[in-house]
Amino acid sequence: MEINADFTKPVVIDTDQLEWRPSPMKGVERRMLDRIGGEVARATSIVRYAPGSRFSAHTHDGGEEFIVLDGVFQDEHGDYPAGTYVRNPPTTSHVPGSAEGCTIFVKLWQFDPADRTQFSKNMEAELGAPVEGISTSLLHEDERETVTHRKLEPGANLTSEAAGGIEVLVLDGDVTVNDEVLGRNAWLRLPEGEALSATAGARGAKIWMKTGHLRFVRTPEV
Repeated sequence: MEINADFTKPVVIDTDQLEWRPSPMKGVERRMLDRIGGEVARATSIVRYAPGSRFSAHTHDGGEEFIVLDGVFQDEHGDYPAGTYVRNPPTTSHVPGSAEGCTIFVKLWQFDPADRTQFSKNMEAELGAPVEGISTSLLHEDERETVTHRKLEPGANLTSEAAGGIEVLVLDGDVTVNDEVLGRNAWLRLPEGEALSATAGARGAKIWMKTGHLRFVRTPEV
């Protein structure tokens, strides 16, 4: 399966307009944003857990990172409420689920194979003082990528010419990019060489952003 698998082209998706598709596990559904592969895939998705649902124990051979968008995600390592950013690198394992139900934004098979850094962070708690109307929390940075959370005051303009591609998920509020308004849960992926200019709307905006990573498109070793 291939979905938005040409990383030389920009993609903009209002994820709320996508249909929920069933996963192999009852009670767990997903909206696929990009994907290369079958059930084992390099993938970016929105995943929804019904109350009481869970996956069986599994190992993330290619790594997993996710943001909890609503509810509380759980595994044997702890509870992760909305606003939590989690990185589970290659070789880590867990039994994920949610007693009350939750929705997450998740990326699979997009780690450096040698990465072993595992952590979770409260994105709001990491925010620094605003600079030109933008507060930033640095969630993760290595030689391949930079991951941040940004809080934009109304009218603030966020620009980036980062090498290696740019990816944005709007967590709250809205931003305007190339005359298109991107509201909550909108997802944007810009290829290598394309700059970002995003202006926050009247309510401001909160976004998750990753740069640099589209130079490294690794597919699962099945």
